[in-house]
Amino acid sequence: MTRWLPYPWVSLTLCALWLLLNQAFDLASILLGALLGIALPLLLRGLQPFGYPRLHAPLTLLRLLGMASVEVVRSCFNVCRIILFANHAAVKSEFIRIPLTMRDPYGLAMLSCLINMTPGTVWVEILPERYELSLHVFDLHDEQWWIDTIKTRYERPLIDIFEPRSTHGDPA
Repeated sequence: MTRWLPYPWVSLTLCALWLLLNQAFDLASILLGALLGIALPLLLRGLQPFGYPRLHAPLTLLRLLGMASVEVVRSCFNVCRIILFANHAAVKSEFIRIPLTMRDPYGLAMLSCLINMTPGTVWVEILPERYELSLHVFDLHDEQWWIDTIKTRYERPLIDIFEPRSTHGDPA
């Protein structure tokens, strides 16, 4: 079965997305969605140099996405308040560097998405010499708070989600 359906969750998700996008649940749509769900992972397998990601803590992922959603809304209000009512000369916009522990490419991609969708922050690059994240903050008041927030609220859960326990020192 793994030969024809190597990633069943990806196939099921693709089929469900096809049905949602077409807003149809007839036999033809289901068959075409199933065909796409089976064929696309097989055809695109060569484009995934690291294979598909394995989630080791799906509940942690749900908690992280919920917390990130709250953070996005909170940041929207803060950025709007700064743009509309703050003294623009007092806005302290700066770049900071955050040392990263995570090495998993999917975890780093997810961290990048979470940071970039939060108003007021932009992921600039990973500095390869020391594996540090260069981050632009729209209104920086406390650099250490940002470092602690990224490390504890985002990076730690992503390590638990994407990297096996044996790679980051936790007992198995």
